Formats: sequence, structure tokens, C-alpha cells
Amino acid sequence: MSDEALAGFVKETAEGLGVTGAAVGVWADGREIFAGHGVTSVENPLPVEPDTLFLIGSVTKTVTATAVMRLVADGKVALDAPVRRYVPELVLADERAAEQITVLNLLNHTSGLDWGVIGDFGEGDDALASYVSALAGLELIALPGTRPSYSQAGFNLAGRIVEKVTGLTYEKAVASLVFEPADLPGSFFDRDDIMTRRFAVGHNRDEDGTLSIGRLWRRSRGDSPGGGIASSAADMLRWARFHLGSGVPGVLPAEVLRQMREPTTALRASSLGDAIGIGWFLREVDGVRTAGHGGSANGQFADLLLVPERGFAVVALCNEGPDGIPFNQGVVRWALQNYLGITDRDPEPLPFDEARAREVAGSYENEVMTFTVGIAGAGQQTGLRMEVRIKPEIRAAAPKEPPPDPAPFNVGLLPRDEYIVTDGEYAGQRGFFTRDVSGAVTGVDLAGRLASRV
Repeated sequence: MSDEALAGFVKETAEGLGVTGAAVGVWADGREIFAGHGVTSVENPLPVEPDTLFLIGSVTKTVTATAVMRLVADGKVALDAPVRRYVPELVLADERAAEQITVLNLLNHTSGLDWGVIGDFGEGDDALASYVSALAGLELIALPGTRPSYSQAGFNLAGRIVEKVTGLTYEKAVASLVFEPADLPGSFFDRDDIMTRRFAVGHNRDEDGTLSIGRLWRRSRGDSPGGGIASSAADMLRWARFHLGSGVPGVLPAEVLRQMREPTTALRASSLGDAIGIGWFLREVDGVRTAGHGGSANGQFADLLLVPERGFAVVALCNEGPDGIPFNQGVVRWALQNYLGITDRDPEPLPFDEARAREVAGSYENEVMTFTVGIAGAGQQTGLRMEVRIKPEIRAAAPKEPPPDPAPFNVGLLPRDEYIVTDGEYAGQRGFFTRDVSGAVTGVDLAGRLASRV
């Protein structure tokens, strides 16, 4: 596969979607290939290059998990130990859960904690401690260890473990535990480090096509472990190669890296994967095992996928929403197909069934969002439609305006109360509806986030 082929696909796809800027990197056959498109900002444009910094959002969680595993390898943390062994001041709404949640529960999203806490916890060294204190008001959506549900709160709490065990701030600990041994010279938390280098800002396109800068560039430092890193396509390929490699003697053995890619809990009907390892989502694509993670910030999107048995990795970074989601997905699928001959296919939805549709139609909510599922259209065009909205009180509490809500999208039902999004920015995303013992629909899961029926 020629370098020009990747560059040509990136250019064609980016121009077709109208994205502002993107950086793509591929590690294949022992070499790096990069392709870039567009600019860092429509207001202060600079060409996007392999070293341009993007916010990688939740891809940061792979770094946090690796930092914890360094402490595990050093005998300073035990995965099966209760979190309170390291953070004794932890208070949750459910005292029993506070006693039972283990370190592993945080790293594989089985803590039972809801998505997270929205707020401004400042930029001081106490930001993460303040975030953890705010967990006292966070509801549990399940008992610890009983089911996976994507949780920003869980990973921020894992970052607090890193602070307590090392005696350093989370950011300084990660620099020592991860950035230095993995040779990541272009990955940063601190705005002072970022602003002196070429970096991308997020953009959001309104329904009328108007493009605007995402002024909330990054959430507060209290969210650093769950999504605070700015990195580049070049550094993300170094990160992938670190995890694909044989480890660093005396730092993180190869067997620990492999352990992170072994299933710890299964996922159902999720575009995130078939299972969760430690910090990685695991998925079998066309018979081949992969490990990956995605991330999003305000108008910025990141996707990193490893294919360990083929020694392959691809990273896609984009600075525009909502088009960054289909752009990144298109790049990853093209790379898998053209470098490895692996085809990533979406399942076909079942024909519309009005009785099944009426069972799941209704309103759902979690701590942060509302989900409205209804029947739309007429005749052969009748189908299920979902609308996802950030709650008004959450928007009001945010220090700056959060990203815009996605446009309503169509969903098609699959067997076993599962569904797939069939259009819009979430196209290809999968989820499922939950039922109680009586068979009544009680909740909806989208991309690993559960909302209860109201």
C-alpha cells in the first residue's frame, strides 16, 4: 500500500465531509505512514502536520490504565483491592458500594458509577481531589462488578489512586510512569505546554451549516485522568507501538501489556467492542482480534485501534463535529481493509415491527442526558427515531457552553432488544434496551452509557 493511497483517501473523505482538519497515522509492515488535511483553526489557520496536537479525549483512559498497571507491576497497587485502600476518604451515595468497588472495577467500567460529575474543579493541584469529593452525590446505576457502564468518574477516581500512591499530582506521575518510558515527547496536559506548540482547536457545525470554534477547549483539570491529554498522530503511533511491543525491562513487562488486552468483562451490542480489557475495548473484526479506544472533546475526535497479531495500528484525529465521527470511522475501516484485508461490517437491522417499536418508545435519562425514542414517518418510511440531549441544568452548570446536541437520528432494531443507529453522526453505533423480570422495558444503553426509563 503506497503512502499516496492513504493521503488520497484522507483528502477525498475530508473534503467530502467538509472537515476542518485531520491527522492520520498508520503503523504497518514496520513503518509509519502519515497523512494530514486542512487546518488547525478557521480563525488562525495553520496546516495540520503529524506533530500537531489534538485533544484525544477518552483515549487518555488507556494512559491512565497503563499508569495504574505500572504501579501494579511494582507491587504498589493490587487490582482486586478495594479503592478505599488507596483513597480512604472516598464517599459515595451508597456506602456499601464505596467499600466494595475495586481498582479493576474502575479500569473496566464495572464500578456501577454513573457517567460522571459536571463542574469546574479548577486548575489547582487539588482539582482531582475536589472531583472525587463531588462523587458523594453521584448515583450508582448498578452494584459494583455486576455490569459494565462507561464511567468518566471511575477513571478520574483511578487517577486519584495514582496521586495517592505516588505522592505526586496525576499529571507529574503520568509523565514519570508513562510518558518517559513510552517515549511520548509530544503528549501534554498543561495548557502552557500545549499553547507553545502547533495545536488544533475544536469546531462544531450547526444544523444550518454554520461553523463555530468550540470555546470550551477542555474541561477542568479534575477530568484529566478520563480525558485530559493533548497529543499528536506521531505520538499516538508511538503509544500504539509501545503497547504492541515487548515492554520495557524494569518498567512494564510484555506480559502486563498483554494482560491489558485480555477480556475482563463482556459487552453486549456495543460499537465500543465485544469486551473490555484493562483500559482497552476489545473487538473481533472479520475474525481478527483488535484493541482500541475512542475519544471526544468539544469539536475534536480521536480513534486509536491496534491489531496485535498483525503488528498494526491506525490513529485518526479530527477537529470538527459532528463530521469527525464518520471521518474517523471511515479512515479506520479503510485502513483495516486496504492494509490487512479486514472488512468491518455493520449488522443489518430487521424490518420495522410496530409492536416491538411501541414497547421501546419512551423517555429515558441518566445523570447527564435525556434519550427520547419515538416512532416517526409513515408507510414504508416508518421507523424508530432517537433524540439525545444534554440536560438543561447540566448546560447551565458548565463553565462554558458544551458541544451542541446531535441531530435526531434513526435506529433499526436487531434481535434480542438490540439496535443500530442507521444515519447521522452516530451511524453504526449500537446499543440495546433493558428489561426487568416482568419483561417491561426499563432502560436504554448507547455506546456503553445506560439511561433509565422515566
